[in-house]
Amino acid sequence: MNPEEYLIETGKPFEWQYPLDYNEVIETECDVLVLGGGVSGCFAAIAAARKGLQVTLVEKGCVKHSGAAGSGVDHWMDCPSNPASRITPEDYIKPLDVHKGGYANYIGSYITARDSWETLRELEEMGMKIRDEDDVFKGADFRDEKSKLLFAYDYTTRHCIRIWGTQMKPALFKECKRLGVNMVERTMATDLLNENGEQGARVVGATGMNVRTGAFHVFKAKATVLAMATPERVWIFSTEHTGLVGRDGPPTNAGNGFAMAWKAGAEFVRMEASSHEEWGGSTGIGTVMFGSGSNFATWFPCSIVDAEGKEVPWIGKNGEIIDNFSRRANPGPDDDFYCLVLGGKEDVSVALPQLVPDLRERIKKGEFKLPLYADLPGISEHERRAIFGLMVGQEGHTWPVYRNLTRAGFDPDKDMLQVYELGDAPLGWRRLRYGGVITGWDLQTSVEGLFAAGQQLFDGMGVAHACSTGRWAGRHAAEFAKNADEPAISTDQVSRERQRIYSPLKTEQGINWKELAAGIAKVMQDYCGDTKTDELMKIGTLAIDEIKHSEATQLHARNPHELMRALEILDVLTVCEMILAACRARKASNSWIFFEHLDYPENDPDDWRKWITIKLEKNEEVVGEAPLDFYGSLTENYEKYKID
Repeated sequence: MNPEEYLIETGKPFEWQYPLDYNEVIETECDVLVLGGGVSGCFAAIAAARKGLQVTLVEKGCVKHSGAAGSGVDHWMDCPSNPASRITPEDYIKPLDVHKGGYANYIGSYITARDSWETLRELEEMGMKIRDEDDVFKGADFRDEKSKLLFAYDYTTRHCIRIWGTQMKPALFKECKRLGVNMVERTMATDLLNENGEQGARVVGATGMNVRTGAFHVFKAKATVLAMATPERVWIFSTEHTGLVGRDGPPTNAGNGFAMAWKAGAEFVRMEASSHEEWGGSTGIGTVMFGSGSNFATWFPCSIVDAEGKEVPWIGKNGEIIDNFSRRANPGPDDDFYCLVLGGKEDVSVALPQLVPDLRERIKKGEFKLPLYADLPGISEHERRAIFGLMVGQEGHTWPVYRNLTRAGFDPDKDMLQVYELGDAPLGWRRLRYGGVITGWDLQTSVEGLFAAGQQLFDGMGVAHACSTGRWAGRHAAEFAKNADEPAISTDQVSRERQRIYSPLKTEQGINWKELAAGIAKVMQDYCGDTKTDELMKIGTLAIDEIKHSEATQLHARNPHELMRALEILDVLTVCEMILAACRARKASNSWIFFEHLDYPENDPDDWRKWITIKLEKNEEVVGEAPLDFYGSLTENYEKYKID
């Protein structure tokens, strides 16, 4: 309830419930500073603390339940190193060539493929359940009887593990606490501090603001790890009924880490990549993601039937009809293995079996009658219990759905759940497709002393990736901090940032953060949407710049919560500048990264098979390039940089 609604309903003015002190300045020194308390940030903090260093973890929310996995997760992907796996990490990396055309982060992916089992075992030691210890699924096709691990997607090669992910964040929180990590909660990081205040110089800490008291924080550190997530609310914004709209991460993700690293001078790649929202719930006009019947991800490989009980057929990787349930999760003789790799090109075979791609046309022709349903009673008991009882019950998006349906009497043994999500979102409604900072094998960015993990990295996706790269970044940040000189913070930079973040409190009658967010999203929809042209992006760039120097200066906030929201939208505005800069720089269409440019219709020509890099230098945009294979030898570099 906002202050106006509170006044109308109660007749009393809204009173802030926490003691306010905008003049308070809290200074903290540490060896390693971790910004973002999701799973990647927690693992970075734990890894650094286990090296005996002083670690401070800054989190906008509450560490115990914050981040994309804060309320749960059902899959632990990218784990070919587990004891029951029948493929190697090298095997697992191959689909990045086939389904992403080489436009992938091979460093983060290979680290994850090699380390994800060790990382999961650490979570088990912290108290998170990863095995079917009670033999609930004994004898199931997806269970390994020796290890008692449960697998998803590919039951033959066994590289994606079903887990009890609602226990993950509490376990990580407990371990951080045990190791003495200084967890500064309810505090929004606002800016990175460069040595002597010089953009591009070594990062020596950060500033922040307590979202309850308004107190200002100054963090001084020898090494800093960015562990925040991709921006949401760039192309679409809605707060009514559905709350702040996001995709598969918390809707409060506003690209804070992106904006901070950009202003600090770090180099980014793949910022021009974007794609349709693929699920109705993600657009703010449909259902909760995976909260209705489906056949994808949490629901894979559930059968789908029409209103008259007719089953919708599945196709395999090469387009052949799959006529039995087991085949959906067990590769055929011509398939290497199944994996969840989301690629761009339409003419490349899918990574997983799926429903027939022409389902919409078949429905229009009358072959299938709407509505469609997820046929839980029609599949085996083990599959039914795994999908609805375990996966829907553990995935953060859907555990409230599981709870509410169960309380209402839904019985998966007898009841089917209607399918609402049947394809792409409306034109113009898009999301950033995993752009981020570019790093070396130590996960240090182009700015000295600044490391990155999870979705702060470009092409970062999934909880196994977030945890594994967080663990890796934390170890390397600790090694850097051991040998680093004492940091030198610029008081002028701190003073400027303090003045910037509190300016919305001084605006008497300005616009609120929701108005600004809606305006920014509309500009991005109109001028940087599904298809791009130079003229459209020129107009979009001018519009974003006008907003930056006019409406954005009129932001008004009445309390620390509104101030946090206002600062988030300013970061979204910065991210829009980054996206437009990268989009203007790529003069070729590229379906691998969902980039369609009408002025340059040739798809992925040879002279544009490269990364486009962007960064700020003396506050001016600098465009560069890097070869797709800048990472070098995977095995050799992994062994060279691995820290036990």
